This record gives sequence, structure tokens and C-alpha cells, in this order.
Amino acid sequence: MTDPLANEGFSLKTIGLIGGMSWQSTALYYRQINETAQRRLGALHSAKILLYSVDFQEVEALQRAGDWHAAGAYLAEAAKRLAAGGADFLLLASNTMHKVAPAIEAATPLPLLHIADPTATAIRRAGLTTVGLLGTRFTLEEEFYRQRLSDQHGLRVLLPGPAERERMHRVIYDELCQGQFTEASRAEFRQMIARLVSAGAEGIILGCTEITLLVDESDAAVPLFDTTSLHAIAAVDRAIGVSPARIGHPGDLETR
Repeated sequence: MTDPLANEGFSLKTIGLIGGMSWQSTALYYRQINETAQRRLGALHSAKILLYSVDFQEVEALQRAGDWHAAGAYLAEAAKRLAAGGADFLLLASNTMHKVAPAIEAATPLPLLHIADPTATAIRRAGLTTVGLLGTRFTLEEEFYRQRLSDQHGLRVLLPGPAERERMHRVIYDELCQGQFTEASRAEFRQMIARLVSAGAEGIILGCTEITLLVDESDAAVPLFDTTSLHAIAAVDRAIGVSPARIGHPGDLETR
């Protein structure tokens, strides 16, 4: 098999992945990053990844207590360990915990690839400006995520109603993070998506890394933007540091 980069002095960067929130979606990250690396590079290539997987029970307790300072310090320590291990940049495998992204960024000189940015890039590339956002209560109700989408990327973000947010939050923590995927919950998510579309959403952001384990493109009449997949693809592009078109593989940063 021909290695497309063998004669280019190419060096694959090492991804420092902060995972475990939950391990269910972190396993998906690992698979999708490596699948993308192989698609991009061919031959026997896979990604260089350092994974620091936290105990989500500890993180969830800090979330529930509202102690985001301690949560930030917890993940900052993970970032330091990845930096010491030789990571070239950081990837945080959670939408919600990007609330403490500033603490992670301050902990090391390594850049953090923010999950909202490749998501917004894909949305704008699709020609859309108004999107519905699904996710945990923290992601939906606090400004750290929505404001980045609106202020930095010019997107209008629509949210489910309060009762739907509570239901979605419970399903994420009590079912999806524990590997439980029911048709009843999938039907509820379909209804939430349909209501957002009726309100004007041109696409839907799956703004929790576990939601992609429950719903897919067959559950919506508009494009779904899977943050897990888009984040993983963007990480490989950064690790390669070479345009996919130059390698000879078409870009696959797209909606699901």
C-alpha cells in the first residue's frame, strides 16, 4: 500500500484527549478519530492519541453542586498530565465541560480545539444560519456555548422548552451515559427536534456527545450536526496539518 505522505517529511501531531465524560462517547471519539486518520492518510496510518479518562462520577458531582471552579481545576490537572506526556494540542470530549475551557487553556500552553468551532464551521458551510440545540441543561441554559455560536459564528440558536430540557438532561445522565438506549427516549428526542424545526430551525446540533448514540439522520427532517463526529474530524485535520485535498482524500466535514 502506498503511503501518500512518506516522502513529505510528515510528522503526525499527538492529540491529547480528555475523556471519560462519559466513557460511552469517549469510545466513539477514539474510533472516529482513528477511522478518519485512516481515511485521510491511507495505508496503516492511525492517530497518535494520549487519553486521560476521568472518573465521570467525580465530575458529575461537581456539576450538580455547581462547583465549576473545582471542575475546572480537575480537568486542568488532566490537561497538565497530557502536556507532560507529549501531547501537541488538547481535545475535550464533552460539550458541557467546555464551560471550564478557560481553566484548561490556562493550565498549559497547548491549544484547545473547542468543540463549538468545527460544529459552527460545518453549519455555515451548509449555508444555514438558524439551528436548534440539544444538550444537557448546563449547555442549553448557560451562555458559554450558545454565545460562542452566536458571537463568533453569527448563528441564531433555538432551544427546547424548559420541560423538554429537564427531560433531555435526565435521559442523557440516567440513560445514555450508562449505555441505555430506548425507543421511548428516541421518540421523545424526535418530538423535540420536530418542535425546533417548526420554530424555524434549519438544522439541529447534537450538542451532547452521547446524543449521537441515540438518534441519527432518520430522526429529523433537517440536517443533524453531530458534535462528536465533527470534533473528531477536526482533530485529525489539526493533527495532520495538511489539507485533505492535498493528501488525495475528499473532506468529510459534513452533516450526518
